[in-house]
Formats: sequence, C-alpha cells, structure tokens
Amino acid sequence: MSFDSIPILDLSLARDTTTKPIFLESLRSALLEVGFLYIKNTGISDALIEEVIAQGKAFFDLPNAKKLEVQMRNTPSFLGYNVLGNEITAFKTDWREQIDLSTPHPLPKSTDPIYYNLLAPNQWPDQNILPSFRPTFESYIAQMSTLSISFTSLIAEALALPSTAFDRFFDKDQQHKLKIVKYPDLSALPADQQSRQGVGPHKDSMLTSYLLQASHHRGLQAQNLKGEWIDCPPRPGTLVVAIGQGLEAITHGVCASTTHRVLSPAAGQGARFSIPFFQGVSYDATFESVDVPQEILNMRDKVLRKQGGRRADDVEFTFKKGKWEHLGEATLTNRVRSHPDVGERWYPEILRRVREDQAREREEKARAAGKVTDGVRGLDEPRKEIVV
Repeated sequence: MSFDSIPILDLSLARDTTTKPIFLESLRSALLEVGFLYIKNTGISDALIEEVIAQGKAFFDLPNAKKLEVQMRNTPSFLGYNVLGNEITAFKTDWREQIDLSTPHPLPKSTDPIYYNLLAPNQWPDQNILPSFRPTFESYIAQMSTLSISFTSLIAEALALPSTAFDRFFDKDQQHKLKIVKYPDLSALPADQQSRQGVGPHKDSMLTSYLLQASHHRGLQAQNLKGEWIDCPPRPGTLVVAIGQGLEAITHGVCASTTHRVLSPAAGQGARFSIPFFQGVSYDATFESVDVPQEILNMRDKVLRKQGGRRADDVEFTFKKGKWEHLGEATLTNRVRSHPDVGERWYPEILRRVREDQAREREEKARAAGKVTDGVRGLDEPRKEIVV
C-alpha cells in the first residue's frame, strides 16, 4: 500500500469519549501507512496563529544588521538566525533563511555533558523594534508544547499502549524547538543557483513535528512508499504533523517516519513562509524501545510486506543501535553537520570527525557505483540534521 494523499484528522474527536475510538483508529492508520498528516481543531486560537504569522514575517523585514545581531554562530546552542543559503541538506544548499527558538533554559554548568550546550536562552530580536515578537512566540511555544505532549499520548493509545507510555523520554522542563522560515522565490536567488531546493529530502528526528504553513504557497511534499512526491498544500486551520525517526525507532518501526522536502516558489510567486515546531526528547535518553502489542506489530509487518519489506527512500536513519550512547550526542553531531559555521567556531573536533565520516561515505558510495574518487571533494557539504 502507498498513499497518494495526506490524511486529515479532526482533533476534536479525541476530546469526546464517544468519537475518540474513531479518531484513534484513523490515527493508527496514518501512523502505520503514511507518517504524515494534517490535524485540525487543535485548540490553538486563530488570533494567536494570526499573530504568530504576522510577527514571524515581520522578523524577516528587519534590516540585515539587526538580524545578524542574533546570528546562530554567536553561541554554541544552535539557536538564532541563519542567513539565506547557510544550511545544507543531502549535500546541497537549502535556499531559505530562518531563526531558531526554543523553550527557555538557563546556560548549562561547566560540569554538564557537552550536548547540554543545546539547552540555552534564546537570542531575541531587538524588542524596541519588534516588541510583540518575544511574548507572541513564548505563548505559542508554550501552547504547542502542551499540544505535542497531548498528541503523543494519543499516539500511545492508538498503539494500544498506556497514554503515559512515552513520558519517560521527556525531561520535566523538556526543551522543544521552533523555526521561523522564509523561502524566497527563484527570482530572489543568485543567477547561478536556481535550484528549487528550499530544504532537501529529510526526515525529522525526535518524536513529532507540527508545521504551520504560514503562506498560501505549495511546496511541501511527502514521499510515499513508491518514491513518489505527494503534495501537502496549505489548509487553513490545520497543522501538518510529521512523525520523527525517534518515534519510529522506539516503536519497532510501527510509526513511519516519512521523507519530505520543500520546493522553493517559482519566480514571481513571492516568498513562502513556514513555522515548524519540533517536539523535544530528553538529551539523556538512550532510546530503548517500548513494548508494542503483538497485534500492532503484525499490522506493521503487513504494511511492510505490501511495500516489499522496506521504505522507498535513501535518507539515513539517525538512531542506529550502538552508534550513540545518548540522544544528545547524536543531536549535537547532526547540528554540526547542518551548520558547519557554528561547528568551526564552537565544535572544531566534532566537525573534523563529521568531515572524516563524510569522506568515508563518499568513497564507499563511489566504490559501490564503480567510480574512482579521491575521497576529499565535498567535505564542506555536511549532511542535514534530520529536522524540517
């Protein structure tokens, strides 16, 4: 079985005991067969959504000097602003600019693991120019944090697990992240860089992600089991939920993590805006599996048999057993891959290892393809962290 459209689930059905079983059945089907879905009636007010979109767009209207005051490379946390074309996916440039925010955390102690550097205060734009930006996004992040934990409990119930089955993967003050992203249309890109890659094919990491499509543009696409790209157009009043690799890993592959990408708008269409929210998981987590009932595993096996026993994509799976001791190590390394400028300033040793790994990977691919390579070219093209 291979999907040709993205399912839409009504979250209000989960709040009514008489309709909740119907919702859970639909959710289970989406988890097993698609890994990508819309949700509507989320409980987030239209007024807040409108303000989030307005404030997000206003950030990109700031003078460049003001945006650079909160540049990501200022700190080791990977929070802050990235200029256009400064991020890499699948060895190609992503043509987008963005600012990364998270739930607030104090600076880590010197005795903490190095991956605790990811927990830090946000870099906020000048409040004299954008006085409503910070309170708007603090409110939205707080409400989305609650929504994501609630939705994860529904996922557990859809898999015939206790609603608290995934709670042990979260910290008490769990960090969640958010990006505000602008994808310029092709007319705004350099003449020699007319690729339509807004962000290249990837899978999100963690458990779940929630995308607010903040303009009318198409461009978001999910890859089905045949390798076909299925449009996921903006739908008013909805969020797009992507299942992450972490959830696929801890559910024995029951929950499908689906490859997706964003195409840049065509020339003359104007910029596309999106605001993805990423549910976090404890950086100290080791990603042990949960005990999924056999009947659900049987459903997974049935889906896998229909698709020939594997998913039709070539995106590397982040959570390989034995590769990392803690999730934080994998997350930090992947962030260095995506943002080598931050790596060069704050994590040169990790960046060196990343580049050595990339050289090895290129050599292995070249050998497999029967080609000869010096294993050096492209070392400055780090592979994408598996997030939107």
